[in-house]
Amino acid sequence: MRVSVLTEEGELHHLEFDSQMEVENIKALIEADCGVPAEDQQIFHNERELVDPKSTLQTHNVHEDDILTLRQKSKQRAVQRPTLGMAPGSAGPEPPVATHPGQISSGGGNAHDAEQIRQHVLSDPTLLQQLRERQPALAEAAVNNPSRFHALIRELDEQRRNAESTRMRQIQALNDNPFDMDAQQRIEEAIRLENVAANLEAALEYNPESFGRVTMLYIEVEVNGHPVKAFVDSGAQATIMSPECAEACGIMRLVDKRFAGIARGVGVAKILGRVHSAQIRVGRDLFLACSFTIMEGKGVDLLFGLDMLKRHQACIDLSKNALIINDIEVRFLSEHELPSSAKENGELTPEELASIGGTVPKSEAEESSTSSSSGTSSTAPPAMRPIPAPQSQSQPQPPQPPQPVSAPATAHPEGSIQTLMSLGASRVEVIAALDAAGGNVDVAAGFLF
Repeated sequence: MRVSVLTEEGELHHLEFDSQMEVENIKALIEADCGVPAEDQQIFHNERELVDPKSTLQTHNVHEDDILTLRQKSKQRAVQRPTLGMAPGSAGPEPPVATHPGQISSGGGNAHDAEQIRQHVLSDPTLLQQLRERQPALAEAAVNNPSRFHALIRELDEQRRNAESTRMRQIQALNDNPFDMDAQQRIEEAIRLENVAANLEAALEYNPESFGRVTMLYIEVEVNGHPVKAFVDSGAQATIMSPECAEACGIMRLVDKRFAGIARGVGVAKILGRVHSAQIRVGRDLFLACSFTIMEGKGVDLLFGLDMLKRHQACIDLSKNALIINDIEVRFLSEHELPSSAKENGELTPEELASIGGTVPKSEAEESSTSSSSGTSSTAPPAMRPIPAPQSQSQPQPPQPPQPVSAPATAHPEGSIQTLMSLGASRVEVIAALDAAGGNVDVAAGFLF
């Protein structure tokens, strides 16, 4: 079978061995091909030395196209020898090689170190999968292109050295004038970022479940015979239904428009009216009387609010993953059963951007600047425009909603913002990360990803 032998100089020799060949005979063949005396050879396979001279390749699980690493004992002794007695001008010993596959030598990483790392990655499927997720180009090179992998490892090592050098220069500059106000602020920010990194590391180590995404609580109900996936929200004051869902359920004709108005909370939305009573079925045979507030917006079809939860003495039991009403357990839907509106799309609407001080994209802002036929400016989102309420003694005129505040400008370079946005983050998230990182793009990228 064909086996490759990698020397400490990075040379790769392809030799033909028999699986039953003993190690002492293999060393003799390597001596004939590479010129390294057999007694000076150390042969490794997957970081394990082939010590027993009477053992065979099959004993050490060496297969076709595997790589054996060849080291010389004399060179190892030369590395360990003290250098104090060296003559002036003589060349120093070679830098020590990596002691384990994840370590790159202090000299920048030679081919031998890079190949050790590659072999370690290939021998660990979990590590290879993680590398595919985080650095697909490096994983692809590890599997199919060893020379490309070696080059990428050298580039990564150079980047690490440059970043460390830059960091040391910044620390030295701060130490040169520690009483400068700007230097004090930078030192304080550096300490804060170190604490943040330590806190993140501790959370990843001892509380990794906090980084998982929690799905919202949905149950299956029927309204007037129409199946609906209802969002259970104990933080909502009223039970809310969208106009589209009300049309599909056939109860839009029962809307009392005298209860029209505006709902204010985290955002602002238009209330079309109220359906005072409708029967819904929860589970298989539990029928409940329910009232709905018909409200516009890009939310859920049906939101089961606190009013209905309290009226029917419902209990949200997370240990059983169920909503319990009258001792009947109604299970919450799994993630794959949730409606499409419950899945995060990562994009914010102009209304949401305006509510948090973000900037509205230019094309949308230009489209919203057109005036309506009644002469009222439509720069405000539809849910925030003045809504006329019917004149009634029992229903007062709702107050006018405030106009959205224009988003403040940012002092960060547009190039930095676009660079981080190209990685998949929104503009608002990028600006917030840059503010927290003091304008440092690398630190802001660490916050985002």
